[in-house]
Amino acid sequence: MVSVFIIPLLIVIVSGLIGYLLYKFIIYDLNCKRSVNQSLHKYNIKKTPFEIIKEYHAIKEEQISDQEIKNLEKNYRQNEPDQFLAMYDAIRDSKKYRE
Repeated sequence: MVSVFIIPLLIVIVSGLIGYLLYKFIIYDLNCKRSVNQSLHKYNIKKTPFEIIKEYHAIKEEQISDQEIKNLEKNYRQNEPDQFLAMYDAIRDSKKYRE
């Protein structure tokens, strides 16, 4: 009689946990990536977020590895998506001052 309640409860718990983890680690990141790419496309920016971060740190004369750039990209993409536009503006302004 107890198994009548436990088995459906376990099925609901497992499916809920799988759904949450799927959202947390896959779907949320894909939505953030799509949002950032749409905003870059909206402002007619042809560079990827990876390239923007790499150029920004090159202008600041900081050495940064590709893995660190990927980690920064994911952090900015999920927590501070406007940071890409600010970095792109800094790159563009830097190029204007050089000329």
